[in-house]
Amino acid sequence: MWHRVPRAEDGRVTEIIAGLYMSPLEFLALLGGVALVVARWLPPAVRPRVTIAAGAVLVPSAIVLSVVGIRWQMLPVLAGAAVALPFAFSPLLRRRSGRPAWRARWWLALPGSVACVGLIATGPVAAWAFPVPVFPEPSGRFAVGTGVVQWTDPRRPESFTADPHDRRTVVVQFWYPAQKSPAGAQPAQYLGRTEHEARTVSDALARQVGLPGFLVDGVPRAHTHSVFNAPVAGGGERFPVVLFSPGSGGVRTQNTAWAEELASHGYVVAALDHPYDSAAVVLADGRTIHTEIASTGDRDKDDSLAVDWTAVRAADLSFALTQLDHLDRGAMTGPLTGRLDTSRVAVTGHSMGGAAALQAARQDHRFDAVIDLDGYPHGPTSPSLHQPTLALTQAITPGTDPHYIPRLTEALKLSTATSYRLTIPGAAHLTFMDGPLYLPPMPSIVGSLGRTESPHVVAATTLAFLDTTLRHKPGDLARVLSAYGDLSVYDPDNSR
Repeated sequence: MWHRVPRAEDGRVTEIIAGLYMSPLEFLALLGGVALVVARWLPPAVRPRVTIAAGAVLVPSAIVLSVVGIRWQMLPVLAGAAVALPFAFSPLLRRRSGRPAWRARWWLALPGSVACVGLIATGPVAAWAFPVPVFPEPSGRFAVGTGVVQWTDPRRPESFTADPHDRRTVVVQFWYPAQKSPAGAQPAQYLGRTEHEARTVSDALARQVGLPGFLVDGVPRAHTHSVFNAPVAGGGERFPVVLFSPGSGGVRTQNTAWAEELASHGYVVAALDHPYDSAAVVLADGRTIHTEIASTGDRDKDDSLAVDWTAVRAADLSFALTQLDHLDRGAMTGPLTGRLDTSRVAVTGHSMGGAAALQAARQDHRFDAVIDLDGYPHGPTSPSLHQPTLALTQAITPGTDPHYIPRLTEALKLSTATSYRLTIPGAAHLTFMDGPLYLPPMPSIVGSLGRTESPHVVAATTLAFLDTTLRHKPGDLARVLSAYGDLSVYDPDNSR
């Protein structure tokens, strides 16, 4: 049932120099370029040795980078070094040939040196702003495996096409507790089963937000901590299930850091691609379906469309749960057969996916808990939710939609189960997915929590909620949640 992924080794160096988000080869090229420029200003006795050493570091590094693939962030580094190279080596070559060495006067050389250093410095700044994402190490006791399936609902027509025979299809990726993989096992590609799929998805996501694809070319280079098709953890334990729906135009892998953390603690996370909604969905037959939803700019029309799109997503989530139940019971074969506890299921989502999770829970009582990651509650607020719900929201500012919190509060107050709304200071809308790991660390885009703290806060709060609601672990959930922000608790017997 899993789609097998080639484990070809590409030889790419993936280690990252702390803080700069540069590989060792890139860092060596950077040092070599800087040393070439600085050599001009060193005492004559050490100048030749520094120049030769810099060239010996820079040139091989540039050659290897050109073979494994040069990120655009390194182009200004290499350009600055290329400009400095002839000026640095020319005096040495002239001296060896017996001709008198010529050096530009300092007032002529200084502007050129400053320009070269400025060009070279652009590289690490760009690498810091648009890095290859480094995923946090999962903290649980399990290793993490992953796999992808494609399911078609024979009972539901595809509403986005005119073909009456077309049936709704979803692509689902699992992250699950796994046995520890042997040393050298290839970690899973981020954003796709292969690098080609990852680049297809990355380019589509960039186009969706109006960015040139090259700006985020580090994203499809990333690997995660999970291993494709790793054997499921031994012991026969059955694991609670967490279904996930991404944001509008989002993709199934957009919350990989979060999914891996949950899986390491004994949950099976099943994240959906919603064809014609997700930015790009690569099907098993090789076709790529791009998003066909778009804002009209008219709030009333957009609200109406969002209700329809949310309903489709909610139906996708219920269908996926049915398939998971079939898988667990053996009606479909797969590694997770007999290991899924479909009597303990949470439905979750980010943004529009959060709205879909709320709607799916209203319509399908098989869901036992709900997590809404900063999602506006599109659609009706009736019937009332009967499952405990956790809503995480970004920091509320004057620019926040004034309808958002009242609408969310209405939905939570009507719930027949205790629900929680946690507003996290310093969080922005994209804090609740993988964006902080690879987007520029600007508060208006990804919040101010940082690349390390953002995934930690989201995982810690949701894991505490899941442990309480699905595993019934004792403890004061309100106290745990309130440590991360402004908490409101909605108790059906005594709302406060």
